[in-house]
Amino acid sequence: MAPESFAVVIPNWNGKRFLAVCLDSLRRQTRPDITVIIVDNASSDGSQAFLRARYPEVCLIELPENQGFAGACNIGIAAANCDIIALLNNDTEVDERWADEVVTAFSARPEAGIVASKMLLFDQRDRFHTAGDFFTVDGRAGNRGAWELDTGQYDRGEYVFSACGGAAAYRQSMLAETGALDQDFFFLLEDVDLAWRAQLAGYRVWYEPGAVVYHHLSATGGGATASYFDGRNGIWLLAKNLPASLLRKYAGRILARQIALAWAALKAWRGREARARLRGMLRGLMTLPVALKKRRQAQAMKRVSDEYLDSMLTRT
Repeated sequence: MAPESFAVVIPNWNGKRFLAVCLDSLRRQTRPDITVIIVDNASSDGSQAFLRARYPEVCLIELPENQGFAGACNIGIAAANCDIIALLNNDTEVDERWADEVVTAFSARPEAGIVASKMLLFDQRDRFHTAGDFFTVDGRAGNRGAWELDTGQYDRGEYVFSACGGAAAYRQSMLAETGALDQDFFFLLEDVDLAWRAQLAGYRVWYEPGAVVYHHLSATGGGATASYFDGRNGIWLLAKNLPASLLRKYAGRILARQIALAWAALKAWRGREARARLRGMLRGLMTLPVALKKRRQAQAMKRVSDEYLDSMLTRT
């Protein structure tokens, strides 16, 4: 395996209309010899034939059933024999220097296990989707700079809590230690869950402003499905990853936020998204024993102090 070899894993489910823009931008990369792996989640829109005809250089893995974002990504990660493995949404376009900037960021920072890209809106390229992700003391994961006009406020690279899975790069050596995405999450917050394990194990997350990605936000996901998994996975995320001292310290804020989310959903009960969120939260509570079993594994890899982890959380 060549030093700093680079693979891109793209999960796809009925995203044929986006693939040409995404893959053409990868063909234009200034970094040579990029391995591109597309894992297709049993698409019914002709994605597979389109890829075989138009992009023969792509390694196409066809799944017989939809295994979600996390499942598809993990299959691609397992197939990627490279030092650096980037996850990329199918509805993105990357700047021609994106891969070079990611590799350079890793090379300069051996402590970094994850690199987050500068993600801008596809149709409003002067506005942010995210400049790396944060995690608050009341248990909320969020995108830094979401919807903000790009005036240079995030032009400086820095350490952040997490990277959006729509354009996140990982050291293969870190994944070998922490494990890849939790497939039980299926869709949403699996990237933050992985970042928590990385943080616990002592790896850092670097936001690289030179690694620019344009994203059709929520083009292939959202609605009631997203509300369900956000409600369920948000509970799992807290149960698995927060050290006991931080759970005790912020229990009041965490509980207050969960109650506020449930109350808001109850008040909007007529809406599909509200009902889906409540079902997700209930499912998260009912399956807490599963999350707590995984918690033992996550906490066992802890190599940093609770004080350090607390310093990485955002105050609200």
